[in-house]
Amino acid sequence: MSRPLAVICLAAGLGKRTKVSVPKVLLPLCGRGLAAWALAAAAPLKPVRTVVVLHHQKDQVQRELQAAMAAEFTHLQFVDQGAPKGTGHAVQVAMQELSDFVGDVLVIYGDCPLVTTGTLRDLRELRSGTAANPPCSLLTAYPEETKGLGRILRNDDGRFVGIREERDCSAEERAIDEINAGFYCFDSQALRPALAGLRADNAQGEYYLTDAVASFAQRGLEVPTLEVEDAAEILGVNSLADLALARMVMQERILIEHLANGVMVVDPGTTWIDHGVRIGADTKVLPCTVIGTGCVIGSRCEVGPFAHLRAGTVLEDGAEIGNFVEAKKTRMGAGAKAKHLTYLGDATIGAKTNIGAGTITANYDGVHKHETKIGAGAFVGSGSVIVAPSEIGDHAMTGAGAIVKRGSVVGANEVWVGVPAKKLKMRETPAHRTDKGGGKA
Repeated sequence: MSRPLAVICLAAGLGKRTKVSVPKVLLPLCGRGLAAWALAAAAPLKPVRTVVVLHHQKDQVQRELQAAMAAEFTHLQFVDQGAPKGTGHAVQVAMQELSDFVGDVLVIYGDCPLVTTGTLRDLRELRSGTAANPPCSLLTAYPEETKGLGRILRNDDGRFVGIREERDCSAEERAIDEINAGFYCFDSQALRPALAGLRADNAQGEYYLTDAVASFAQRGLEVPTLEVEDAAEILGVNSLADLALARMVMQERILIEHLANGVMVVDPGTTWIDHGVRIGADTKVLPCTVIGTGCVIGSRCEVGPFAHLRAGTVLEDGAEIGNFVEAKKTRMGAGAKAKHLTYLGDATIGAKTNIGAGTITANYDGVHKHETKIGAGAFVGSGSVIVAPSEIGDHAMTGAGAIVKRGSVVGANEVWVGVPAKKLKMRETPAHRTDKGGGKA
């Protein structure tokens, strides 16, 4: 669209009903906070200005949102609403930051993480994409539960004439099943005078943004409405129960995307994959696996069951992480395997290396994290503990139960055993092995 776009994200709410200390709009959802999800939905629309309205715990919210959205937004503007006096007041404060802006103004919410880019784009096109150039378009829905939600008022011809907050509704109006979803796209030049005319003459003593919308209809102006296809998109998170429901929806979306890209998720019902995880085709993810934001998994890998991959973990093509294995900030080379009961932290593991059951890379000394380097084709015996920083060379081997002390350097093809581990001998290369009877080395 040729008209510029500004986005206003309302994120000043306290979130008393969550009963936790974390600001509501920062509650974690599949690897990112609620407000970050809402802003990410608007980012593909390429807004030229984005204003986030804050108040409660504003410094923490601003700091974390700036960090979370650095890739999507080169610049976010933050404004303190002060004592909150309703949605209309919040938008008034935001528009002071947009005093020179002319274009479309999209209003979204920091506690509504499930709205999609497609819905926001359709809402904008409903306003800007027609010759009528209406002052506003708004999103509506028909949810199963309407309690606490504003109702859409229409005349006998079905034309939008206003919005009534439930606390101000008559009994007849409460029976209306079409609700206001709260998302709007305004013409900036129509919005400013509508905001100036707001009055706090309602049960809450607040300035309702809905009254600004209704003022257009009262003047005989057309206000087009868009019914959201999936009512889950407008779910507002006001409690931890709401957060759990939102997680179910978001997790399903993430898993469906991976399935569509050729990832074999064996049991989606017991698999948790965060936002921002890349997985190649033909990789199999087995049940009860948790994969956190920032992990990269190649093609033809296998993960799980009961595996946990944390931030910074990379599996190159064909690598395998198995039962009860946890990996953090670890790179597994192509074809490398860690199949059982293992912790790999801050480790680099070469191609086709085998990590035996019960292996631990002891990466933390109580103050700092240290790195373990294991070369290609190495064999780490079951129950080995490698105290970082240490290095194990290509094709080297540790015996079962070996304790490799801090600062050790196990040379290529060396075999180390014992407590503490010491060099025993050189490991025979495949070409020099003389195994009898065709047995494996």
